[in-house]
Amino acid sequence: MFILEMQHPKEYVLKGYAMEHHHFLKQWVRSCASIISNTDMEDVQAFEIENIVSEWYGAGENKPSHHELLLRMGESLGVSRDEIYSSEPLPATKRAIEAWSMMSRDFTFVEGMAAMHSLELVASRNIREYGASMGYFDPVILKDGSITEEAANFLGEGYNADVSHSETALDLIEKYSKEMRNTQDCQAVFLKSIEVFDDYLNARLERGMMLEDKQQ
Repeated sequence: MFILEMQHPKEYVLKGYAMEHHHFLKQWVRSCASIISNTDMEDVQAFEIENIVSEWYGAGENKPSHHELLLRMGESLGVSRDEIYSSEPLPATKRAIEAWSMMSRDFTFVEGMAAMHSLELVASRNIREYGASMGYFDPVILKDGSITEEAANFLGEGYNADVSHSETALDLIEKYSKEMRNTQDCQAVFLKSIEVFDDYLNARLERGMMLEDKQQ
């Protein structure tokens, strides 16, 4: 349902996105740190450090973090940073965060990567090549003025990113799952992760509708 709503999103959809995704990204960096702590493989550690920096810290004023772009999108839609930071995740988001925390902390590093980085493919502009019937959103919204400039910047940052970044994770997962002979375990973790991810995406819609009702 969320992906359908995102093709040409209404304002309330993006508001809910901004608020719930804040909690997702907080867990994302913790998951990356857990993966780092579970391995001595320097290529994996370097990859996860890069993720933490780009998602949470950025690289100066000219290259803000993904989280900063998210906050700016929220502000452009009337959702303040204070409101986002003081919010509690909805139940579906909380359950998903707890699941991802456990997967990245308690499983092998490669299973943790399968749980987290496979999710990045959902927003890849090449997702149709993997058999998807539609993309994460209709790219026309980045230029047609139907969403705020800040929302376009946030969505465009991921859409215009080097596709090889998400595929690098897949290469690492394939490499080490073969070495560790746990490919089936990685596949099982991926399926569970996608299950809770779907619930989390719908929580974005739920939050958006809550914000919409609050205004009326």
